[in-house]
Amino acid sequence: MLSLNLPVFDAKVVNREGKPVIFDVIRRRYVALTPEEWVRQHFVHFLLNHKGYPQALMANEVQVQLNGTKKRCDTVLYRRDLTARMIVEYKAPDIEITQAVFNQITRYNMVLKVDYLVVSNGLQHYCCRMDYEKNSYTFLPDIPDYQSL
Repeated sequence: MLSLNLPVFDAKVVNREGKPVIFDVIRRRYVALTPEEWVRQHFVHFLLNHKGYPQALMANEVQVQLNGTKKRCDTVLYRRDLTARMIVEYKAPDIEITQAVFNQITRYNMVLKVDYLVVSNGLQHYCCRMDYEKNSYTFLPDIPDYQSL
């Protein structure tokens, strides 16, 4: 798999029925190893091991109801009271981070109303903090440590 702009971790990759699968520590099971999943697993391990995010407050593939349709947020970080705090959207490394990608995560945020939106293709990472009083957002220079959220 492609080298990413994220720390390397000990990925548990095996073949099942002739197809590669990777262990997802959040879902606690093996999932199909797609380029987007490769990014997700690297980013989740980055958040857990380098940014201090608690695994117990993170969920992958979170379903939200949006305009009568079911959508899935790639990763959601929750507060201790289990309200959503951050949405992370992943794209495969060959997918450019565009306004359309931000539009997608913004639609999810219409339901969850989180403090932080993060988008990554494994090579580029963007994080913005929402300001609902000013109806605006600010891009941050880095992904914040959990303690500084």
